Amino acid sequence: MAALLQTTGLTAFYGDFQALFGIDVAVDAGETVAIIGANGAGKSTFLRTVCGLLPAEPGRVRHRDEAIGGLAANRIVARGIAMVPEGRRLFTSLSVEENLLMGADLGRKGPWSLGRLYRLFPVLAERRRASPAALSGGQQQMAAIGRALMTNPELLLCDEVSLGLAPIVIKELYESLPAIRAEGMAIVVVEQDVNQALQVADRVYCFMEGRVTLSGKPADLSRDQIRAAYFGM
Repeated sequence: MAALLQTTGLTAFYGDFQALFGIDVAVDAGETVAIIGANGAGKSTFLRTVCGLLPAEPGRVRHRDEAIGGLAANRIVARGIAMVPEGRRLFTSLSVEENLLMGADLGRKGPWSLGRLYRLFPVLAERRRASPAALSGGQQQMAAIGRALMTNPELLLCDEVSLGLAPIVIKELYESLPAIRAEGMAIVVVEQDVNQALQVADRVYCFMEGRVTLSGKPADLSRDQIRAAYFGM
């Protein structure tokens, strides 16, 4: 049975600079995969390439065994792949609720609606008429996750959702993942926090300098292996 998402020999470039070198990653339906690595390891570049924000050869990225590399980002979202971008990227000229409703524009059928989302993140219901600029960092991250969920994806890509947030907020965000996953969704979490990533993942990939240096189930990987793959030591 084919993976939900698979990359094979994936490369990525920023102009003449090569950022990814032959990345092989697979994500099965309903599982949580963590991608760890230091800053600049290529984690965000990987997500951007999968999502169509950077060019890729068609067969290097496959969704349900169909080549999607190089498709426009809106077509990839329409297939059921949504990203929560690093930095949240909310529209401050719109209200929180208007930001969330943008995710529903494609009209994909699924379990996520405003009501369902407000049950997951009650604070967004309370602040729905506010500008995202008036929210705390954690609330902004909830809104960014919510906007992606409103597309009703089958694969959610989360790019550094804990970056710059207080530990108690990070804990609250990660506690929302089981409810999201319970809807049958697969999740890819990009994280610099190794401990947090290992706690939620079924499988983990470590990136360093644009290459996969380690992969496996968290229980099968020793701390020494992870440290060596992460830092190259």
